Amino acid sequence: MKPIKIIISGGGTGGHLFPALAIAEEIKFRFKDTKILFVGAIGKIEMTKVPEAGYKIIGLWVEGFQRKFTLKNLLFPVKLFFSIIKSLFIIINYKPNLVIGTGGFASGPILFIANLFNIPYLIQEQNSYPGITNKLVSLGAEKIAVAYEGLERYFPKEKIVITGNPIRKSIENSTIDSVKSKKYFNLNVKKGTLVVLGGSLGSKRINQLIAEKLSWFKSLNFQVIWQCGSLYYEQYKTLSCNDVNISAFINEMDRLYSCADIIISRAGAATLSEISCVAKPAILIPSPNVAENHQFHNAKALENKNAAVVVTEKELKDDFDIAFKGLMDKKKQKEIIQNLSQFAKPNAAKEIVNHIEGLI
Repeated sequence: MKPIKIIISGGGTGGHLFPALAIAEEIKFRFKDTKILFVGAIGKIEMTKVPEAGYKIIGLWVEGFQRKFTLKNLLFPVKLFFSIIKSLFIIINYKPNLVIGTGGFASGPILFIANLFNIPYLIQEQNSYPGITNKLVSLGAEKIAVAYEGLERYFPKEKIVITGNPIRKSIENSTIDSVKSKKYFNLNVKKGTLVVLGGSLGSKRINQLIAEKLSWFKSLNFQVIWQCGSLYYEQYKTLSCNDVNISAFINEMDRLYSCADIIISRAGAATLSEISCVAKPAILIPSPNVAENHQFHNAKALENKNAAVVVTEKELKDDFDIAFKGLMDKKKQKEIIQNLSQFAKPNAAKEIVNHIEGLI
């Protein structure tokens, strides 16, 4: 019997990439002989992280259409045309049994060609408000795996399956204790540890906040692991010291979550799924620069169940200190940890692969 061939496409940001890697991990765990090829966007995070995870990836010369006017938009139809042609050759040469899309502009061309060749495909949507690419390709999908209820407003209802967002096995099954993790990051095992996550590229506003508050965190006996993002590392790396560990990106997320006492983070759906599974108290600062303000709605869903604290960028100046000190309260932390469990869906990757198995 010939091995099953699958293409997985999605990326541009960690929010689209890491669910894709989690699905690939579960597929390889269950079906040893399956061949997996990734298709991503040249110059984006997936072009380095996918090979590091042990998979082959082909890059497309593609970029998303900017919502505000920019000269880059003039190249959009040219890049799209060449990406569709390259996707055509990928499909013809690789002959996949199934294609999986996890969102982001890189997945659009390959799913479009898969549809033309009647190759079944599944898409996975992480957010409460779908991205443009997934909405465009949803009509041809066999299944649409989602993390939130109510997405029949955007997708064909009969195709939707609620699975949650897949997380990596290293996070899902982690047994690393906090003491070992703090030692791994060269931190003091007796101090509280604040973990700061601003996404793979970084968050300008969160980075500004942390830089302003470093002395204040130290006065509260907190040390900081600060993932500032690739766009901001050169700007902030000189602030590293014994109590402040600054990185552009951290691969060892299982260790990172393990040593966290409090997390400050954006509210991307993939990150919230991970925080829910590891059950760590968090202050969520939603990005205001996303479609339909979906990060705010993602975050408020947790806060409404007393499973997180939300502080918007506009509220940071007046409310951040109070929110952080409130989250230091052990009773408050215990309540949040208990409430996070209802949002945890550690079997999401398994459920998605169950549906994939049905399609192939």
